[in-house]
Amino acid sequence: MTTTVEKPESPQTGSGAPTVASRIRDWAQQRPDSVVMREKDYGVWQEKSWSQLWDEILTASHGLLALGVDARDVVSIHSEDRPEWVILDIAAVAIRAITTGLYPTNPTAEVEYLVNDSGAKVHLAEDQEQVDKVLEVDRSRFPNLKTILYVEPRGVGSYDDDRLMFWNDFMELGRRHRVEHPGAVEARMAEAEATDVMTLVYTSGTTGPPKGAMLTNANAEYCMEHLINADDRLAGNEKPTPDDQILTYLPLCHVAERIFSTWTLASNGTVLNFAESIETVQHNLAEIQPTLFFAVPRIWEKIHATVVIKLSDATWAKRQVGKVCMKMASAIGKARVASGGRHTLASRLLYAIGNPLYFRALKERIGLRRCRWAASGAAPIAPEVLEFFMGLGIPVYELYGMTENAAVATCNFDGRVKLGTVGEPYPGIGFRIDEETGEVQTKHPGVFVGYWNKPEKTAETFTEDGWLKTGDVAEWVDGTHVKIVDRMKDIIIGSGGKNISPSEIENSLKTSPFIKEAMIVGDRRKFITALIGIELDTVGDWATRRGIPYTTYRDLSEKPEVIELVQGIINQTNDKFSRVEGIKKFRMIPKELDHEDGELTATQKLKRSAMTDMFGDLVESMY
Repeated sequence: MTTTVEKPESPQTGSGAPTVASRIRDWAQQRPDSVVMREKDYGVWQEKSWSQLWDEILTASHGLLALGVDARDVVSIHSEDRPEWVILDIAAVAIRAITTGLYPTNPTAEVEYLVNDSGAKVHLAEDQEQVDKVLEVDRSRFPNLKTILYVEPRGVGSYDDDRLMFWNDFMELGRRHRVEHPGAVEARMAEAEATDVMTLVYTSGTTGPPKGAMLTNANAEYCMEHLINADDRLAGNEKPTPDDQILTYLPLCHVAERIFSTWTLASNGTVLNFAESIETVQHNLAEIQPTLFFAVPRIWEKIHATVVIKLSDATWAKRQVGKVCMKMASAIGKARVASGGRHTLASRLLYAIGNPLYFRALKERIGLRRCRWAASGAAPIAPEVLEFFMGLGIPVYELYGMTENAAVATCNFDGRVKLGTVGEPYPGIGFRIDEETGEVQTKHPGVFVGYWNKPEKTAETFTEDGWLKTGDVAEWVDGTHVKIVDRMKDIIIGSGGKNISPSEIENSLKTSPFIKEAMIVGDRRKFITALIGIELDTVGDWATRRGIPYTTYRDLSEKPEVIELVQGIINQTNDKFSRVEGIKKFRMIPKELDHEDGELTATQKLKRSAMTDMFGDLVESMY
């Protein structure tokens, strides 16, 4: 029998349907002089008001019309997070066009595939590096691409290609079109339908070529109402407000960052602060001190590792104080976890002592002193990491969703947190776990309409009765919460027939600040083994303090002392699992994994098949 939570009625479609563009226009009319964006330029945070933002979106919309972009035409964006990303994205929605984003790390071959698969007519390439990825491909292989916009002129100005157009020139084109065709964009917005496809979000491509998931205006509206503004979503039941500060740093082409940044801005009028780069996130966090923060597990693990290493590098006196306070934080975290995320009397008393003494300064240092709600998603995270942040007074809630259901699936709500689960289904959605396969399936108005130009792949993604097949295996916990076991395709079947979840073991390993990557191997094998990648900064610091010399990543990872360190972490991990799930042997990955080398997806997930091919000799040496 399948457990089901009933779904609500589908939204009505009709002309002049609300969109992220119309919502931003409305905010600009209500709060014209209020700050909506900040971007750091030459070391200074530059502010943009709502009226300025909407004026630039309107101008960019006219610019797209002047370039011949029509309804359902595709505009692709290949850039780091910056205001121009959001401006062009919303401008395309305003004229009923479709946007798609590329990851800044996408290499040339993937750029060619994504631009052509989407049929992009206009492509924004941020700088010389991204422009080169397009120009390296013979123009005859881009049959639909007419214009290549670029934002950073350095190194591009001397290029001779009639498709190139500087962003400032594009905006000037838009201003002229706006004078000559007043009201043209507003007319397009008035024609908007709820069923209009507003964006293509490409899958990570772990099982084949990436597929463009089509999300409509109705999907976005449902997400804004049922995820961003979900009941009990935030601690204290407080929804996002215009006073909330968000740091934008994850790629905007990923559905999670698009929801948390752009759609939350459109829905609730929050302020976006653009990080300088993914490498400066922790520095920018300390500057902005956001009130709302979303991160993938890798970021939470990195912050946790940084705290550990800074504490070990402190003076003797500070280390002793830190150890005592970390024990207090651990006790607070355990108490809060046991009470669904809320304080008990004992934890509240401990926090009243620890916060002014240590926690407040630590949170200030890591940039989360003002954070009133934070989330982890997009991949599994070890419960120990969440417990650590809860102990410091940073409420981090694990949630679950995917591109194909506009990320509307489950969330740990305040006061009902169960660590080790991804929470409860959002109220009113269609949610079930198939009893035969254990697969999570959803059905609600946020579910996508299919894959771009791939009807056969779309058909494979739905059950006969119209439920979205997520590909994730899960189980109910206490009949209310959902625990994701693993991806169906990643489940390991041991030689004895037992199903083993590799991600659970991998995440346990990665709670150590010394381990960055872990891949469990063992499908149809006699026993479980692991490929381990070290965290270079943390292990490097550990080695330096012990007088262990090293030159390269590979040299460090091969040091006997480092191998002994990793063996100790594996022994601790094995104690948490059954004998059949224990890691019998391991090998060190000899390099840092990279998207461009094909070992990781753009979202930093392991490509298991590629890893097996690339490091097959290491795997076979363990058997």
